[in-house]
Amino acid sequence: MEFEYVKSLHIIFVVTWFAGLFYIVRLFIYQTEAMERPEAERAILKPQLDLMARRLWNIITWPSAILTLIFGTWVLTYRWGYMQLGFMHAKLAFVFLLYVYHFFCHVLYKELQKGKTRWSSNQLRLWNEASTLLLFAIVFLIVLKNTLSMVWGLVGLIGLAISLMIAIRLYKKYRTKNEN
Repeated sequence: MEFEYVKSLHIIFVVTWFAGLFYIVRLFIYQTEAMERPEAERAILKPQLDLMARRLWNIITWPSAILTLIFGTWVLTYRWGYMQLGFMHAKLAFVFLLYVYHFFCHVLYKELQKGKTRWSSNQLRLWNEASTLLLFAIVFLIVLKNTLSMVWGLVGLIGLAISLMIAIRLYKKYRTKNEN
């Protein structure tokens, strides 16, 4: 019975963590675009977007990342035999990449809070899709529990990545057309 509660909490915090990761990069895009606006608009937009980013990052995203790690480790103690299986090694490698992604988002967050932009809004749109790819990889690995299926999963991930890039380019064309 205890296992189901721990697993449920792990899943809940994974969901809130991903919600935070998906939305924080959207806020990065808006912050970057706000800094390209005339001073009067920037003076209104930047403080509000900075506040939204700060609250999301510090109240939802970081705590969720930490609680995901705690409850995920706890879940693993109930299924320690999984550590002998290849799918778990692959899943944990993707989880590690997700934490790398999170830490890099933290660097971007700090820079944007100081008013520094390193990436364009289009580059950030592409960056936002990295977490989507990691989500797909992690979920398919933990549900299928099979590294042989991972080959097909990787083919699917590559297809998804290509589809996302095409969608981003089409959206950019659509947005540019409607702005004119």
